[in-house]
Amino acid sequence: MKTIYFLEKSISFDANDLNSNKIAGSEKTLINISNEIAKNNNIKVKVFNNIQHQANINNVDWIPINKLEEFDIPNVIISMSDMNLFPNYKCKKYLWSHSVQTFEKFIRKNQIVPFLKHSPKIILEGDYHYKKRGWLTSLFGKSIVKICPDYDFIDQKIDKTFVPKKNVIFNTRPDRNISIVINAWKNIKKKVPDANLYINPPYNLTDEEKNLDIKLREKGEKHKLIDQLVNSKLMINPGHKGEVFCLVADEARELCVPIVTYGYGALYERVTNNNTGYICKDFEDLINKSILILNDDNHYLSLKSNLFKLKGHRTYKDVANDLLKTINI
Repeated sequence: MKTIYFLEKSISFDANDLNSNKIAGSEKTLINISNEIAKNNNIKVKVFNNIQHQANINNVDWIPINKLEEFDIPNVIISMSDMNLFPNYKCKKYLWSHSVQTFEKFIRKNQIVPFLKHSPKIILEGDYHYKKRGWLTSLFGKSIVKICPDYDFIDQKIDKTFVPKKNVIFNTRPDRNISIVINAWKNIKKKVPDANLYINPPYNLTDEEKNLDIKLREKGEKHKLIDQLVNSKLMINPGHKGEVFCLVADEARELCVPIVTYGYGALYERVTNNNTGYICKDFEDLINKSILILNDDNHYLSLKSNLFKLKGHRTYKDVANDLLKTINI
């Protein structure tokens, strides 16, 4: 039997937190990929992180990371974003990166010494991510393993003929170009007076923004997000240079919500222009394409139909298979 260890040191969580709002994309990825690989009876999976008590969930052992060296040497160790978590084991080592790692940041995060010491291959999540990872910070090799939404998004039934109210969502971190969205909204609202824009907290809405029907989303369990996306007619997401995959855009796409974007960062990988949404050339184009989708139900349904054809095109079974090929198991 082969053994894979995943190492992670952000917050305390385990597989039971998959549907909660306390975890983000990187934690979701770890839960989903470990669950999927553990379905293989020939592979043992252990996740070491900041949990307090050991547990076996979905055939995955979740173990406090301070107990790592009490266990036998595995065949493969995969650290989630932190080179300093690698123990002095002689086995294959990989670093799964969830961010753009400039050389300056690489040094500032004290990654260079463990990188040279452990010689890990870098796992990245898309074409943009691959291009942004410099040769010096991927000296021992790099490869792409694209992630995907949870099964709850994939399994959600979608009515291709349903036209929701004119609800627009931007459920990315506010620091990722929310100003573009709000400035565009001031123009969109003039042409679509019955539309509502939902954005993520934390954000302090001004009285002017409240009067423009800009509202803070109530961040809750995953089923609430799914319900809100299903009842949204559009996602506006310009993208951001730090967005190496944008899981929220992929979740929207899986639920057949058209996306209007500039394609910044990896957003151009989440949208097929004039088919599943629009990659806009400028601010005016962003406004006009948003108005088009909101006011023209037939055009909206055409985009939705195209999105529906892609539904379920990639699952975590595919992600797991790609990862196992990458790590040669």
